[in-house]
Amino acid sequence: MNKTTTAIIESDRETQLIVLFNLLIQTFSQVLDGFIWIVGHIGVICVCIVFYQPAFRKSPCAIYFITSSFSQFFLFNFSVFIRMIQYGYNVPVNSLSVWFCKIRYYIFYVSSANARYNIIFAGADRFLCSCREVRFRQWSSPKIALRLIVINAIVWFLFYIPVLVIFGHTNNKCRITNPNLRKIFNLYITIENGFFPIIPMLFFGLLTIRNIRRSIQRVKVTAIVDASQGVTTTRAQRKEIQLHKMLVNQIIVYLILNIPYSVYNTYRTYFLNINSESVSSALFDTFLNNFFYDLTYLGYTLSFPNFLLTSTIFRRELKQIIQKTIFCQHRQHIASVT
Repeated sequence: MNKTTTAIIESDRETQLIVLFNLLIQTFSQVLDGFIWIVGHIGVICVCIVFYQPAFRKSPCAIYFITSSFSQFFLFNFSVFIRMIQYGYNVPVNSLSVWFCKIRYYIFYVSSANARYNIIFAGADRFLCSCREVRFRQWSSPKIALRLIVINAIVWFLFYIPVLVIFGHTNNKCRITNPNLRKIFNLYITIENGFFPIIPMLFFGLLTIRNIRRSIQRVKVTAIVDASQGVTTTRAQRKEIQLHKMLVNQIIVYLILNIPYSVYNTYRTYFLNINSESVSSALFDTFLNNFFYDLTYLGYTLSFPNFLLTSTIFRRELKQIIQKTIFCQHRQHIASVT
């Protein structure tokens, strides 16, 4: 086989790979991003409405969940939606104003950090709430939760202001214009977004599980001594235990779906030279990067199904809201007819 034939075969193979990876990028962006965007919005609305009901409203953990869901709303619209129309429907997003590029990423990083750290705060609150010592339980209060939420928002609004300066258009892409600064920033995002949250989430999660087990043992002992008092205690703790379960499941989902992107982002930043690769290799890198990025968004999207499957109180409150809405609409329809 001569060199000309070999070159033709390699060129055909490269063309096929380019077509394949473009198709994969477009399909995954349309299907997966579309699913995340639609289900994510439904989940955000339902979570906020349910946790605002009297059954949850005074719980600091519920307040953190509402705030995290509110931040996810901006995450879905300024990241997931833009990526969906850019890669799935070939909308030239990067040709828009450079200020759109800057504001888009600024809102993305701020909302992502707020959503992430409110989950961490919820984990800390569950630990404090499950402690036997009164001095620890006193730190689990709506007033402290609101203060932390405001401080957290201010910190990240100020911290990510440099994004408005360092991001811009380069090679028809919206990203950090300085390559060296881009590597440093990617390393920071990998640590702050992927690896660092694992520490407090696991720490508070394991301590909470330990406290719950001790609490269950104390309830059993109390039930033996005084059966009626034991039943009352169990009912009072039921809501808190279900909040514990919802949070633990959300942390598990977060860890599973966030670690892959952090690992791959480290690899592509420091070990993968995209500029020296072929077009098909660059497209394959884009596909993997988008896929692992979507997994992090999927973790937020699965919050609502997690709450729905984990908590009977959450399902009951949601069912009552739906029934009230349908009943009110039906009653208004009858009144308008008569």
